[in-house]
Amino acid sequence: MASKSVNIIECRDLVENIEIVWIPMRDGRKLAARLLLPKDKAERPVPAILEYIPYRRRDGTRPRDDETHYWFAANGYGVARVDIAGSGDSEGLIQDEYHKREQDDALEIIAWLAEQDWCTGSVGMIGISWGGFNGLQVAARKPPALKAVVSLCSTVDRYADDVHYMGGCLLNDTVDWGDYFVTCGSLPPDPEIVGEDRWKEMWKYRIDNLDCYPMLWMEHQRRDSYWKHGSVCEDYSKIEVPVLNASGWVDGYTAAVFRSVENMPGAKGIAGPWGHKYPHVGIPGPAIGFLQECKRWWDRWLKGKKTGVESDPPLRLFLQEGEAPKPHFDQRKGHWIGLTEWPSKNIKTETIHLGDGKLAAAKTKAKPRSICSSLSTGMNAGEWCAYALGKVAPELAIDQREDDLQSICFDGPVLKKPLSIVGRTYVRLRVAADKPQAQVAVRLNAIHADGTVERITYGLLNLAHRESHEKPTPLKPKQFYDVAVELNEIAETVPAGSALRLAISSNYWPIAWPSPELATVTVDPSRSRIELPVLKSEKGLAKVKFSAPEKSPPAPLTISDPGAETRHLILDIESQRVNFTIKRNDGTYKINEIGTEISLTKLKDYSVSRDGREPPHSMVATTVHYRRGNWDARTETDVSLTSDNTHFHMESHVRTFINGQPFMNRDFKRSFKRDCM
Repeated sequence: MASKSVNIIECRDLVENIEIVWIPMRDGRKLAARLLLPKDKAERPVPAILEYIPYRRRDGTRPRDDETHYWFAANGYGVARVDIAGSGDSEGLIQDEYHKREQDDALEIIAWLAEQDWCTGSVGMIGISWGGFNGLQVAARKPPALKAVVSLCSTVDRYADDVHYMGGCLLNDTVDWGDYFVTCGSLPPDPEIVGEDRWKEMWKYRIDNLDCYPMLWMEHQRRDSYWKHGSVCEDYSKIEVPVLNASGWVDGYTAAVFRSVENMPGAKGIAGPWGHKYPHVGIPGPAIGFLQECKRWWDRWLKGKKTGVESDPPLRLFLQEGEAPKPHFDQRKGHWIGLTEWPSKNIKTETIHLGDGKLAAAKTKAKPRSICSSLSTGMNAGEWCAYALGKVAPELAIDQREDDLQSICFDGPVLKKPLSIVGRTYVRLRVAADKPQAQVAVRLNAIHADGTVERITYGLLNLAHRESHEKPTPLKPKQFYDVAVELNEIAETVPAGSALRLAISSNYWPIAWPSPELATVTVDPSRSRIELPVLKSEKGLAKVKFSAPEKSPPAPLTISDPGAETRHLILDIESQRVNFTIKRNDGTYKINEIGTEISLTKLKDYSVSRDGREPPHSMVATTVHYRRGNWDARTETDVSLTSDNTHFHMESHVRTFINGQPFMNRDFKRSFKRDCM
């Protein structure tokens, strides 16, 4: 399918940019907001759209915001981009992810927006990732003026479907995202906004009161009340406003699209081939006219216009065609389908049994098979969440043959006709381990005619979490258990001439942290099966057609260094230690409108010993540098994690500089007892 080019819609002449508005909180704090309003707002008041995140509205997300917010404003909406307390130029502190105070502030912001002269009193929330999370969380608090939500790349369950844990396994993204979040909490306000005499004082206050956020998360290795807070799946009925939920197949947050449609009356879902990006600039393509879809949503629920959104299919999914894996795709082949109900009668669950290295239509008497995967198994998995930064970031899963060699594999026959898999696959295993703590990584692969092996979807399970994420229990060594592994949702057609493969490994580094000891896992194929959601026919499905992508121009930039990204895998032959190193350089650019020059670099180093003789180690370091005139502020952070058989050990360091001279430092160091993890 050819890509739809993005149409750039010039909007600036129709929109008033109010660079700074202070929104007062009841406790005396003021939150920084940027407003983009239609110039005719005095004659024609408009609804408000709120995006509320900690990533610096003035100089962080500004290039991206300008592409969307100007477009919304030119199409009859007032857009408020608000920095969460303690971020950007807002007063107060970042206390943690999705803190109750953050939600409380959102209620005040929404009420304030609804009361403005330019506003009709109706408010919507939009956001990707953090903003997608808190859109759902705030909707559950039922602020009267909030009428609709557009949530992208979000979750309904902060434990089971977020960056911290997957199937009860600790994700290395806890370190990656944890370091960036520490960076967010330690960045300075802009002197031009908060005042030349005040910005250092505010910055010092932030550093003095900074938490090492990933250490807060490591205190909660079970799905306890900490994770239930902000998990809207605890009570879906609290969300009464219409929700449009969107994500992509290589994003880390696809499940919420399906959970929203299943549990929120009137919710609609869109899932495409994209990574962690807005669908109108989605990579891999094809991108869609998502801003127009948002306008249809806002026009219906904020303005009361009849736009037909209620008649849209509950799920619009991109059914991509399977093909040989690559670390990056510009485009995926495929087409859109509209499921008129969910679950869909067009999708039937096919049961596939495991045999003696084969996939079978009937139960077998195959003997148990064991695997003790090298700790480096999973090096071809790609990122847990592909941020789809382009060709410079090869983030996707590549050929699986090397990982399959360290796995128990069950292969199916060559397909005589295409097989379309749509939805969530369940793999039910009869499994045992020789240690009280073990994990399984289960991959559904396609063996293509050329011999390459594509990962279609996968899932993880910490076997101590086999019955519950809230009350895990150690295994009894060598005792068999019946467990269910949930694989990520997907919509993909496996072509004729290919064959299915189920691959099971006992490690999946660097996506998941290994168990305390190298464990041997045994699978009884005779008591194991795959429950595969197969699209039997497209007859009766709704036709789906999106407009060509549009956006307004991004903030004008002067780029002095375009940046680059490199990824290297290094094996020390003698020690059998493997280092996976990613060096990301976002380059150096100046936002012309405000004159601020920004650079960001990140180093990720994941190290593991194949035979488990040495402890695993992960380290992520980030540097952010701001320059404008005589303002020169730099933050350097790092977070590292290692473990032994009984404890995790985490360290973090924060260094800040003004004009190259040290300003404030913080150091954190803690150990955490492994809790069935």
